[in-house]
Amino acid sequence: MSISRSIAKSMGRMAHRATSLIVNYGYSESGASTTKKSVAGWKTASGSPQQDIDQNLGTLRARSRSLFMNSTIPRSAIMTNRTNVVGSGLKLKSRVDFQTLGMTREDAGDLERKIEKQFELWARSKHCDVTKVNDFYEMQQLALISKLTNGDAFAAITYKKEPYSPYSLKIRLIEADRVCNPNTFSDVTTTAMQKLENGNCLYSGVEINDTGEIKAYHLCNQHPSSMIFHQEKTWTRVQAFGKLTGKQNILQLMESERPDQYRGVPYLAPVIEALKQLERYTKAELTSAVVQSFFSVFVKQEAAASEEGWTKQYGVDGAEEAVDELDPTTYELGSGTVQYMEPGESIEMADPKRPNTGFDVFTNAVIKQIGAALEIPHELIMKSFMASYSASRAALLEAWKAFKMRRVWFANDFCTPIYEAFLDEAVSSGRINAPGYFNDPSIRMAYAGAEWIGPSQGQLDPVKEVTAAKLRVDNGFSTRERETTELTGGSFDDNAQHLVRENKSMSEANSAGMEVINNEANVN
Repeated sequence: MSISRSIAKSMGRMAHRATSLIVNYGYSESGASTTKKSVAGWKTASGSPQQDIDQNLGTLRARSRSLFMNSTIPRSAIMTNRTNVVGSGLKLKSRVDFQTLGMTREDAGDLERKIEKQFELWARSKHCDVTKVNDFYEMQQLALISKLTNGDAFAAITYKKEPYSPYSLKIRLIEADRVCNPNTFSDVTTTAMQKLENGNCLYSGVEINDTGEIKAYHLCNQHPSSMIFHQEKTWTRVQAFGKLTGKQNILQLMESERPDQYRGVPYLAPVIEALKQLERYTKAELTSAVVQSFFSVFVKQEAAASEEGWTKQYGVDGAEEAVDELDPTTYELGSGTVQYMEPGESIEMADPKRPNTGFDVFTNAVIKQIGAALEIPHELIMKSFMASYSASRAALLEAWKAFKMRRVWFANDFCTPIYEAFLDEAVSSGRINAPGYFNDPSIRMAYAGAEWIGPSQGQLDPVKEVTAAKLRVDNGFSTRERETTELTGGSFDDNAQHLVRENKSMSEANSAGMEVINNEANVN
């Protein structure tokens, strides 16, 4: 052994002894270890939310949209959220705080019904939409889909008086890409921070001051990467809150992951790679299965064929179809086809061994992991309930927790601010009588109380579900109103009023029927 090698080994042993004397704390023995072979090559870096999120948003949005438009599983995940969170639209249930207002419960009930009718008058009309495309309930669906696909969505609260509508309140939905820094011309371009003349900073179209408070949004008049130049691209600065009222001018639908985060992350972002690989695998299996199903006959000719022999394929029904007439070296498989080949050519077919018996098992395993990340059980993504009642119900209950949480968030960030803007106009115009509404914020809050009723959870076994609901009410664990909402998405008060009318009608019908029977008996 050379002297230099001996010295190197000795120094290595000394370094090892010195290293072994160092005490490791906390995660340095596991996730933060730099010596274990399993993680030694794992190089990571983390920056601000703007570095980690904003600089990747263009690519994430583009890929998320591509998956939503072209792939089955991603679309199912987003549309399942849409259907269960808002469904056909969250309906207003006015909850006036009659005790704070010094009203009787009966008077408060009358006021609630009047408010709901006026709100329905506005919400059911397409005039509530600046574009005149959707009513309020359809806008809810679009806003949630846009938020999940793009990471966030925006809605501008505007006013425009029109002769055919009693309310001037209008909502304009804005796609995430349009909120961006001026002179941004591509949805995949890295968005840098800009320093404004007023001293504020502009991050991806969101203007903040030195304390991190959102002051304004910068909106492009069209999609920044649009190639349809029907008008010049311009940017408008819109204050986030009104100077006098403090009300939101722009609603931003976003679920934050980190403090100091100003733009949202697409719902599919953590599983984009897995979804794309699954899509490729599925298409490959489908192509293989289709090829395997083809029945083609190849005719090998010993002598030269006619000039057009190799340019035609003949189906079993006798119909002729041209196949790549400009390329004599191309042969195509088809359903029941006969292909003529040139002399000396032969065909060797690979055996794809389809159908693949492991396809379903493998894809289900991947979809389960995707569902876990998206908080949607495998059963709901695939719309397939093959397990027992208990297992299926457990899956639905777990999914329902996520749906209810997202519904509360959506109602608070989208429905309630719009309803409050509506109520402001309804009271100021005299269509709703609310004494003291503008005098005290607490009084205004008492008038503006609201619940938003959406689709119910659904029932796997209606008998068991209704029996359990009855037991909860009988033992005081719940109320008839709550159980009605959760079981059917309806209103107990409305049901009670309808039942009174129905029972009265049935009683009158029964009395009339008995009278007819008695008259016939008397005649006989």
